[in-house]
Amino acid sequence: MTVDQAQVDSFTAFFRRLEPQVRRGLVATLGFQIGQEAAAAAMVYAWQHWDRVRVMENPAGYLYRVGCHSRPRRRLPRPLFPEVDEGRWPWVEPALPRALQRLSEHQRTVVILLHCFQWTHAEVADLLGIARGSVQEHEQRALRRLRRALGVTP
Repeated sequence: MTVDQAQVDSFTAFFRRLEPQVRRGLVATLGFQIGQEAAAAAMVYAWQHWDRVRVMENPAGYLYRVGCHSRPRRRLPRPLFPEVDEGRWPWVEPALPRALQRLSEHQRTVVILLHCFQWTHAEVADLLGIARGSVQEHEQRALRRLRRALGVTP
């Protein structure tokens, strides 16, 4: 396979634009370490299949799903998120990582992307390949569960 400079340049621009989005989605779903590894695997896949990926309507959503399937089929390691160091992060509720871990994958991904990364419902729906209404439903259920787990009343 011969690679020309135009292919390298177009992939580089694509990578700079979409890799952070795909990585954030995978970290939100799979936890920090596995999410980082899955994002790297998805970007390798994108390069290997660049002719096909570059013309896709929603390449970020496709690569998110590639990353989700790149991990071994086993339970995710515990914990998904680091313990909260109250001395370094006094503004973070110490019970939040465990509460997030108890959410379903979709609920956790939706709530982190919407409320931590400030994504829109449409962006999350595109990434996950689901309807905006489903994103809203996952968000509502996740927030109810988080409030209950953290003892917060709405």
